[in-house]
Amino acid sequence: MSDPKPNILLIQADQMAAPALPVYGHPLVKTPNIDALADSGVVFENAYCNFPLCTPSRMSMMSGRFANTVDVWDNASEMAACEPTIPHYLNTRGYDTTLCGKMHFVGPDQLHGFTHRITTDIYPSNYSWAPDWREGAHNRPTGINMGAVIGAGTCARSLQIDYDDEVEYAGIQKIYDLARYDRDTPFFLTVSFTHPHSPYVTLKKYWDLYNHDDIDMPAVPPIPVEEMDALSRWIYYAHGSDLDTVLPEHVRNARHAYYGMCSYIDDKVGNIMNALKASGRAEDTIVIFTTDHGDMMGERGQWYKQTFFEWSARVPLIVSSPSRFKSRRVSRLVSLVDLMPTMLDLATDGEPPELAAPIDGFSLMNLLETGEDNTRPNRVISEYTGEGTCAPCRMVRRDAYKYVYTHGEEDMLFHMEDDPLEMNNLAQEPEMAETVAALKAEVLTGWDPEAITEKIMASQKKRLFVKQAMAGQPTWAYEARPGDKERFVRNDGAVQTKARALLKTV
Repeated sequence: MSDPKPNILLIQADQMAAPALPVYGHPLVKTPNIDALADSGVVFENAYCNFPLCTPSRMSMMSGRFANTVDVWDNASEMAACEPTIPHYLNTRGYDTTLCGKMHFVGPDQLHGFTHRITTDIYPSNYSWAPDWREGAHNRPTGINMGAVIGAGTCARSLQIDYDDEVEYAGIQKIYDLARYDRDTPFFLTVSFTHPHSPYVTLKKYWDLYNHDDIDMPAVPPIPVEEMDALSRWIYYAHGSDLDTVLPEHVRNARHAYYGMCSYIDDKVGNIMNALKASGRAEDTIVIFTTDHGDMMGERGQWYKQTFFEWSARVPLIVSSPSRFKSRRVSRLVSLVDLMPTMLDLATDGEPPELAAPIDGFSLMNLLETGEDNTRPNRVISEYTGEGTCAPCRMVRRDAYKYVYTHGEEDMLFHMEDDPLEMNNLAQEPEMAETVAALKAEVLTGWDPEAITEKIMASQKKRLFVKQAMAGQPTWAYEARPGDKERFVRNDGAVQTKARALLKTV
């Protein structure tokens, strides 16, 4: 008789950079509950997102496919309802599947396979954030700017605290309900928070965990705009960095608040784990902790995400199940598209169901069980076609080399072991020509930047027309309770809505 199927609990943060966590070497940030999860689990030291932006990253994770293969180009792209997802497959294996918190689904399908959804989302579900490449890098549909950095500090309340407190409560209640009323059915529960996403404001309780003078400044100072690579320069203007002056005290405040926000999420991880233990489900539940992408946090003078540098593209990934996997650290390269095949392996006793669509990920099971896997390439791929860029961009990291392709612009190549701060672009070195050619061929395999540009421009044209014709309607916002369609960020820019809801500390 085979072992019963394990429960799977996915805890996801938003914009939490792996380098900001003590699990990945940060000496200052305080996250004891995430540390405990790592101590009992498998820590993937080199995990990457497949798209450093919320919606495309999450759709890649959910489908196990790169965003371009499911036509998700930016934060206002909808994934087709017929695309198979993790919950679709787990439903066929008898799982109860529940989404609690952020997933940033766009379009009328607000479930994408989840049987239950117990909270609304914090961001728009329509085309209000559709970018327009015709406007170049200055196009900013989300209203993003440096105000989140300049205004960093403490608050009495924020829109994001409202949201994540609600998500925590609903997620914990669901754990208890599953334990009381449905113990014979395995569950897949996703609890997804919006912290530590900007704006960088936190409760005084979390700010006070840190001595302000101890806050470390970026390891890499600002790069003059004329010396930036093309993608970084585009994103610089897309973030409105040319419109405001970010001073050193702003940088320190923002990093201080961000660390407090990480500690805030850590408390929620601890509360969820305590509920899992109290419910009696800890032993038969596999816990996965990750995020959708990172945050540059002032490194190179850059903020937020949307680049392929480590603070933006590298994510925490921890899998904890002490009864199944020994605690270990894994250095092999992995990415979020690997979660779908991994969960299918976990749920099927080594006999995954026949796939309804091809996937780009590889199961992590061998790495979880032994720390080694020579059957998969030591490679990850990430791409970017969202707000701020002016052309398709793609990154491949294979072994120690990271290669960045920006269509029509100069290549970048970094040796990540010799140059972890990514300061020395080797792409033009004659001795690197063969490596650059091989990695460029790998980036372009199955990915035609000219064809992708045509598809993106056509998609934007349609979505921008519908956006104008419908004046922001429909919202398609998921309504878990009456009034949800009006709550949080709907048809306005994120910055404006969050600023109106912010209650500063008095």
